[in-house]
Amino acid sequence: MNALAGKVALITGANGGLGRFVTQAFLAAGAKVVGVSRSIQASDFPHPGFAALPAELSGGEAARKTAGDIMTRFGRIDVLVHVMGGFAGGTSVAETDDATLDKMLDLNYRSAFFMARAVLPHMRQQGGGRILAVASRQAVEPGVMVGAYSASKAALVALIRTIALENKDRNVSANTVLPGTMDTPANRAADPKADPLQWVQPAQVAALLVHLASDAGAQVTGAAIPIYGRQV
Repeated sequence: MNALAGKVALITGANGGLGRFVTQAFLAAGAKVVGVSRSIQASDFPHPGFAALPAELSGGEAARKTAGDIMTRFGRIDVLVHVMGGFAGGTSVAETDDATLDKMLDLNYRSAFFMARAVLPHMRQQGGGRILAVASRQAVEPGVMVGAYSASKAALVALIRTIALENKDRNVSANTVLPGTMDTPANRAADPKADPLQWVQPAQVAALLVHLASDAGAQVTGAAIPIYGRQV
């Protein structure tokens, strides 16, 4: 399958628990993948279509440099897949400290804002592109004791919907996916008594992102797509 042949995809958090599946799926679909994270290396994905770009995306200037470096090397950015994120929970809103709130906003919202802002001028100039972000079921169905996390993911959904509205004139689509609990090593370690067969498989999330990035998903935009598996 070469649904993404000739496309250049920037994947943040490319070597994380979900990011590995996403990166492998995009490479299998024929895309050239630039994987971005703090510690990523070319050896993480020994594939001729993969390039590693170690970067810290905590600020706007770093995001602009990342996008500029990719444009210099490849001449275009067709897809941004923002997988980078984090989780913190276990306290009520009344008991959540400033550091936890800042961490959730930095990992789940600000980094996506900075990266999307950095790639959008290039996508608009080339006349098209796809912006995809991994949010969470809790962005639209908040639970107790995860207020900062849920709010940061809800902000991400609102951001991507806004991007879809603002850039439809240049054929730039933007969507989020909303996974339930995923079967990742981190989640297995955090909840060893749970039945992972009830959880969403990361490969399914990755396949959905590939579809949205392909020509077959061209008319899907402004959507927040649930992927709940048996947790529906």
